[in-house]
Amino acid sequence: MRVAQVREFGGPEVLVPVEVAHPVAGAGEVVVAVDHIDTLFVQTQIRAGGFREFFGIEPPYVPGGGVSGTVAATGPGVDAAWVGRRVAVSGIDDTYAELVTAPAARLSPVPDGVGLREAASLVHDAVTALALLENTALKPGETVLVTGASGGMGTLLVQFAHGLGARVAGVARGPEKTALVRELGADLVIDAGDPEWGPRARAALGEGGADLVLDGVGGQLGRDAFALTADGGRFSAHGAPSGTGFAAVDPDEARRREIALLGIGDIQVTAERRTALLDRALREAAAGRLRPVIGGVFPLTRAADAHRAIEGRGLVGKVLLTP
Repeated sequence: MRVAQVREFGGPEVLVPVEVAHPVAGAGEVVVAVDHIDTLFVQTQIRAGGFREFFGIEPPYVPGGGVSGTVAATGPGVDAAWVGRRVAVSGIDDTYAELVTAPAARLSPVPDGVGLREAASLVHDAVTALALLENTALKPGETVLVTGASGGMGTLLVQFAHGLGARVAGVARGPEKTALVRELGADLVIDAGDPEWGPRARAALGEGGADLVLDGVGGQLGRDAFALTADGGRFSAHGAPSGTGFAAVDPDEARRREIALLGIGDIQVTAERRTALLDRALREAAAGRLRPVIGGVFPLTRAADAHRAIEGRGLVGKVLLTP
């Protein structure tokens, strides 16, 4: 079967198609014929040689994350009735592939009315978004500021927060992205391309600021967003695609203003919990309360182009692969 393999650390060109042996389901496992494959910005950073101390990944390797597809075979101890069922699975290895193995206990059935393409777009970002909102304890009536609101994670955070009854302010860049964020339910939309976006956001939020800031961008924009956090509020950093790292927040200022600082490391999601959160997201999508936004789909053989598109930030929403 075909996989996309990172042959060495470097630019997108190091991600190349390779033929490998077909996987075999072990005890408690299934083989999934992949329909769509999730991609993440952090995968481009790992491919470039970043975060080696955290992930311990060395080339050659096949990027991993999550997929949607159809169960093609079952291993010992797994009910054969799974064969032919549409499923999604999150948090597994070697997913840039035509076939993957997964523990049967990690499968989430894809409900009627949800496409496999849409399901793949939820396998990571929806799980993390729901865990973030639980971890930060967003309440109805609170004001939440979401940076990177037009991205794969941001579009889901805006919708989930809106569904919780919060007042949602979304930060995105450019007219196309800000229009989408408004369409998804944001009460306030701020264009990060405006050099004066910070003062404009302050005026829109009011002097109190935001009870919760969910920063998916990092860098200077994240630091500016921290300044918009209300005294006694919460600032949570979950992404750093800006290339300059997570927002460098002054911990002394945070203590003085009694702002709780939270990060992606504060979210501990067990495999069982990950599956339950994905099940929940799929139910929300099936009920019409959650709209996955997919900006581009690339063939697996063009995984390098998908990484270029992710790094270029020109697409809105998720980038997926398909065999």
